Amino acid sequence: MSDLTGKRGAVQEVGRLATWLPYYGARGYRNYRRDGSKQRVAADLREFLLRMGPMYTKAGQILGTQTGLFDADAIAEFRDLFADMPAMPPAQTERLFYEVAHPDLLDRLISFDPVALAAGTVAQVHRGQLDTGEHVALKIVKSGVRERLSASTVATSAMLATLQKLIPAARSYDALSHFAQLRPFLIEQCDMRLEAQRQEQVGQNFAAHPFVRVPHVHRDLCSENILVMEFIDDAVPGTEFEKCTYPRAELARRMQDTFYTMAFFHGLFHVDPHPGNMMLTNDGEIIMLDYGLVGSLSEDGKWALASFYYGCIQKQWDRAVDRFIAAFTVAPKPDSTLASRYRRQLINVLRYHFEEKADTWSTMGFFDDATRVLRTANWRLTTDFTLLGLAFLTGEGLISAVDPEIDIWTNARRFTDRFSPFMSEELETLFDTKIADHMPKSMAIKRDRDRALIAQTHMDRYVLPSAYPLIVESAEGSTITDIDGNTYIDLASGFGPHILGYRPKVVVEAVNAAMAKGAVNAIGNTAEVDLAQLISEAFGGEKAVVFTNSGTESVLTASRIARAGTGKDRIAKFEGHYHGWSDQGMVSSWFRYSGTASEPLPISNSAGAQRHVVDNTLVLQYGSPLSIERIRANSDSLAAVLIEPMPSMAVDYDVEFLRALRAVCDECGVLLIFDEVVSGFRVSYGGVQTLTGVSPDITCLGKIVGGGLPGGAVVGDLRSMSTARTTNDPFEDWATRAFCGGTTSGNSVSTAAGAATLRHLRDNPSIYSELDARTDYLREGLQRVAEREGVPATVSGKHTLFSIGFDYAKPALARDQTAGSHVKATLALAYYMRLNKVYLPELHTILLNDAHTYDDLDTVIDSFGTSVGEMKRHKFFVY
Repeated sequence: MSDLTGKRGAVQEVGRLATWLPYYGARGYRNYRRDGSKQRVAADLREFLLRMGPMYTKAGQILGTQTGLFDADAIAEFRDLFADMPAMPPAQTERLFYEVAHPDLLDRLISFDPVALAAGTVAQVHRGQLDTGEHVALKIVKSGVRERLSASTVATSAMLATLQKLIPAARSYDALSHFAQLRPFLIEQCDMRLEAQRQEQVGQNFAAHPFVRVPHVHRDLCSENILVMEFIDDAVPGTEFEKCTYPRAELARRMQDTFYTMAFFHGLFHVDPHPGNMMLTNDGEIIMLDYGLVGSLSEDGKWALASFYYGCIQKQWDRAVDRFIAAFTVAPKPDSTLASRYRRQLINVLRYHFEEKADTWSTMGFFDDATRVLRTANWRLTTDFTLLGLAFLTGEGLISAVDPEIDIWTNARRFTDRFSPFMSEELETLFDTKIADHMPKSMAIKRDRDRALIAQTHMDRYVLPSAYPLIVESAEGSTITDIDGNTYIDLASGFGPHILGYRPKVVVEAVNAAMAKGAVNAIGNTAEVDLAQLISEAFGGEKAVVFTNSGTESVLTASRIARAGTGKDRIAKFEGHYHGWSDQGMVSSWFRYSGTASEPLPISNSAGAQRHVVDNTLVLQYGSPLSIERIRANSDSLAAVLIEPMPSMAVDYDVEFLRALRAVCDECGVLLIFDEVVSGFRVSYGGVQTLTGVSPDITCLGKIVGGGLPGGAVVGDLRSMSTARTTNDPFEDWATRAFCGGTTSGNSVSTAAGAATLRHLRDNPSIYSELDARTDYLREGLQRVAEREGVPATVSGKHTLFSIGFDYAKPALARDQTAGSHVKATLALAYYMRLNKVYLPELHTILLNDAHTYDDLDTVIDSFGTSVGEMKRHKFFVY
């Protein structure tokens, strides 16, 4: 459409508005004054909106979901807008179809019904059949709609600009800028190619969902004006939800869960979830349709939304207001601060809606009150939050129509409880009587406000606190015994070091001997030389080794060696890969992510991290070809690429990607560092690199190389490690060499334990094949139990590492792990298992060791069966 045509259309729209708004306004006012009927007012308003075109009709559809605004008879007037919109005549439709259809669609289509099955504001739906025999739904943009929408938005922009010039009070709220940000969303709903892309993405997000279905899209057959998708004929239209036999209360709750899942986890949400945009089956399946209006939240936006609601749920009003202002509002000027009186008003709004009105929660009421405060202060909501509010507004109207008695707030709490890493009140009550009484001495230490110990790995765990931490008295083989005398089969193996089990004879003897010889630190000792030789030979010989005290120190040391050797400063790492507790090791490692999925941005996972260290980290995606290109593009500044070749979260590895990574690092002069702190000497003797045939320049080790004691190592080829070796010239060392010292690094006790462990593993290679066999046995046994009990558990595992997750999806990216995961059930399983004599880590990173017998594994399988049975009785798996 030319600029001239667009302006002419806008002028026409202004004229139409100027003509019909006074007419219908006066008529509605007269009718209301005559008999007070809201239905008559609604009928007049509906007629006006239809006359004005698609943008205005959308507003009518929203009104059709708001049961609190009109009475039932009045609402019925607007609900006709969901499905009973006028369609183009069949002859006109047929002409338009053959003009705008994709050539491949015309080649493959063997039938097309020009009579519309349904019509909306923008498009209408027809039935067709492909040459495969498959019936398809054909969504066709109505003739002239694109032009009318464009003209309407131009006219609205012009009117807002005029109002701001003529009415001083209107200048306090920059409605023109706000509408300018919303305008593309309105125009883009006419492009069926974009809609097909969005529908496909939403479909992938819900691919394995237990009750949400998104029709398959034939992307190759779509065009700008026609969307081709799977035809659904086994469901009830959402406008006729009363015909669905599934219990209405549960159906409404499922709808609410669907909207929340899209917003909080997927970050891609349906802005217009009215009844005309969905279908329902009698077994409670929700079929989501029409992705013309789709909003999105970035990782930062999802985080902000979750943290805001968490603050409200915890009644932390000041904190909640801070989060709300920072994430969802726009100040009149950069760096403006909201005046204290408006902050107090917002706090009162939050308290009123999240506390006093929680039993009759209304998003519309909350948004109205919050927006009123912001407008008075000359602030406004962001576009993203405006769209989210519109989605919640429409969605809540729909679910309230499906179940007028629905308690939206209680269902919201139920939803957040399922995905929260914290113990709910219900769960605390259950386990306080079952577990706390089972381990009173451990709990006394946990609850002691005066205890000196701060233990962030267990008792005071960072971000994901443990409600019932064990205090262990002793450990032997595959078992641990707590201070209350309870003995458990252990599935943690100390997060990895104890591959031979607890107190293995060869290690105890080596440690006793080393202690008897004096426990040497910071002086060369024979155990240190022995372990270095064992590690070098394990990786092919002719390797140099530097000892550290932990895996974290190994990563820090390797990074410094790489920077010194290349003269470059930046390190690249992968999203979701944890490399210890250092500032850089925790960047985008877990819990908190930023940027897009394809090009993540670095973000700290700890307060106190140095900002420049975080910002100087390049974050990549494991397995993505784009990561290879980004390494190439940043090679001038990159010293090294740091990676877990077998990501702990995925419990698997991508050989082809690792090969591509090796090739691009060679091409660009960037060092490749493998973090095999977990996988080294666990998945095989030497680690993932010995399984894949991909050799890094430097490998970081920890855990097993300490034999159960603190210890770590950095091993690499002589060239890459050369900067760790002295030049015997102090001035040259200062200029070109990396300092890698540590008082207890390479101490004789830890290295003796490590050497004894590695020698035993080297001389008994059958340990690895046996561990693999036991891992498979346990994984298959647990999966059989889950299937027998009918619970949505997925057991993943490889080479002694595995995990149990209660979820309906297996996201490929770390940032999406929470979406679909039943965090509450996952957390609770650890406690149910504990009551059945098995210690399962609450975070479910499970590692077997050589001391586990098949009898142990059978006990674990039986305990799992008993535990999930109890969880079923407590209704953990009701979706």
